[in-house]
Amino acid sequence: MTNLPIQKVLQKPDVAGRMVCWAVELSEFDIQYEPRGSIKGQVYADFVAELSPGGDPQELELGAQWVLSVDESSNQQGSGAGIILEGPNGVLIEQALRFAFKASNNQAEYEALIAGMLLAKEMGAQSLLAKSDSQLVTGQVTGGYQAKEPQMAAYLRHVEVLKRAFAAFELVHVPREQNARADLLAKLASSGKG
Repeated sequence: MTNLPIQKVLQKPDVAGRMVCWAVELSEFDIQYEPRGSIKGQVYADFVAELSPGGDPQELELGAQWVLSVDESSNQQGSGAGIILEGPNGVLIEQALRFAFKASNNQAEYEALIAGMLLAKEMGAQSLLAKSDSQLVTGQVTGGYQAKEPQMAAYLRHVEVLKRAFAAFELVHVPREQNARADLLAKLASSGKG
């Protein structure tokens, strides 16, 4: 089932090249072309029900740890962030965010972390392990480095406030190669093609 015009393409008398080969190969099968039905509202309801925690929010298991991977990308074309949130029961949410403002690498990394923490909070996470390949941001949040610039200090204060929303929060530094998926999402966002 498809809404694509494949029937018209394969049954044209003037197809050439590879299309002729495919048309001949596929003609031996009894293929029926049917338009895809409209998506019903039930699909959206099923999606929301799948991502919503079951039962009373107080019944959420505190030991169920969510894992957040964040990365940034900043270049001449713009800046963006990649966020991957993995929860219990196989929940996986990936986001590529493009920022509508100029941001340095460190600012974009903080923006990614904050957006990821807000997403985890929205999903009802109580225990969050965040992973970043930014040594500076990780060092500032864990207290190893000082935030001397006023803008970095403001980002750090915002993260400190968000940390209180979780029963357990930890931010760890990971090597860039262990953060490849989030890095790809961030590059996609900053390229302006996503």
